[in-house]
Amino acid sequence: MDAAIDYEREYDNRGRVPEHPEIIAGWARDAAAFRETHAPLEIVYGPGERQRIDLFRPQIEKARAAVMFVHGGYWQALDRSYFSHLARGLMMHGIEVAIPSYTLAPQARIGEIVEEMRACAREMARFERPLVVAGHSAGGHLAACLLGTHWKAVSQDLPDDLVRAAYCISGLFDLAPLLHTKVNGALRMDEAQARAASPLLWEPITGCTLDAVVGGIESAEYHRQSRAIVEEWGAKGVATRYEEVPGAHHFDVIAPLADPHSGMVARLLELVRAQR
Repeated sequence: MDAAIDYEREYDNRGRVPEHPEIIAGWARDAAAFRETHAPLEIVYGPGERQRIDLFRPQIEKARAAVMFVHGGYWQALDRSYFSHLARGLMMHGIEVAIPSYTLAPQARIGEIVEEMRACAREMARFERPLVVAGHSAGGHLAACLLGTHWKAVSQDLPDDLVRAAYCISGLFDLAPLLHTKVNGALRMDEAQARAASPLLWEPITGCTLDAVVGGIESAEYHRQSRAIVEEWGAKGVATRYEEVPGAHHFDVIAPLADPHSGMVARLLELVRAQR
């Protein structure tokens, strides 16, 4: 921790983007409109009310791997219904997209949320296809957690590389800076819990791929977080890549996922097509 850094300000994404209510309302409208023409298959992955996946299937599937997108909200807001439209970009290329919800804090602690996402990935394993996991903000953290999971230790019937690649957008990989911010009010983390849930400190699976993407005008801490995991995991045998989206802030950085012609979708297609 650096005493010279105002962590409250650095991690206050809503404060940094005053127009965020309109953006989030737009997500809800666009997602609802998308579901009207592309009704998803609902999959249950656990007993909890929010342990559900919306699976969007293209008319013709063109890849063996599937993509799972995990939403953000600092582990304490939003659900899958806000993000359905983000499946559009990949679906137009014949890629299946799963968008789950998960139990939010304070009802669930952060370690429990990680376990829910592991249960979600295990449910997707029933389809017998490799997974590329994308995620935004808290979802970027959860995507990295899934990539960093040693699946054989979870269950002997799972391949250790169940998740082959992670595409983490504005992710959080070192949770210690959140301990003394208002974000931690609902999370209720202590130092030990923050360390245990920080994938930056984990020993990842070698040979997998992680992209860390961040908006060009996001806070310095978000840039540091993404660079840090690229450097740390890259030194441990992971194929890592750091990218900035010019001019993008924390909320509009995910918009290119809905565009089948965007560079973000093109990169995810590369990751999907690399899976055999």
